Amino acid sequence: MRHRRRGRKLGRHPSHQRALLRSLAAALFLTERDASDEDHPPKVKGRIITTMEKAKEVRPLVERCISIARRALPQLEAADQLEPSADRNSEQWRSWRQSERWQEWSRAIAPVVAARRRALRLLGDKQAVKILFDDIAPRFADRQGGYTRVLRLPKPRLGDAGTRAILELVGKNDRVRREAARPSFESEEPAAETAVAEAPAEATPEATKDE
Repeated sequence: MRHRRRGRKLGRHPSHQRALLRSLAAALFLTERDASDEDHPPKVKGRIITTMEKAKEVRPLVERCISIARRALPQLEAADQLEPSADRNSEQWRSWRQSERWQEWSRAIAPVVAARRRALRLLGDKQAVKILFDDIAPRFADRQGGYTRVLRLPKPRLGDAGTRAILELVGKNDRVRREAARPSFESEEPAAETAVAEAPAEATPEATKDE
């Protein structure tokens, strides 16, 4: 029996399940990378297509990783203000390295490093973690949750007829509702009145004959 056992097995043992979810979450974040030098760039950034069951299982992991990165943004901004603009290993940088300001910077950056290590443990991909903290987290800085959506596709998967779904990040591929503009007859009424008013003036040959 599966009493009080939440989640789906997906036909895999536990370690295989965790590896599958990590790879799916990392694949979603890697679609945001700069694909100019890639041989096979993603068709749509911030979107992957998988089965409905896998999309529902990996969605909490993606939301958790984005929340971890988003909560580290204030500490990262505070650390950036304490960091000097000089190049590494320069004289100015070495003097800053020996000062108390470096101690403040170290205390400010410590939560960010811990958050990165936590995300790396969940994803297992350094490039995906870098994209998560550099590109995706600032985009959702003012959002408290609901970073992804799952959309069911009508066409099943070839071979086993599995239900396919889209897992994507919100904000980029949102649908924009456009209401059709209602026809306004106010602009046409004055034109019609002027045409009626000008008609008698043009068609007055009898009046000219009488005169």
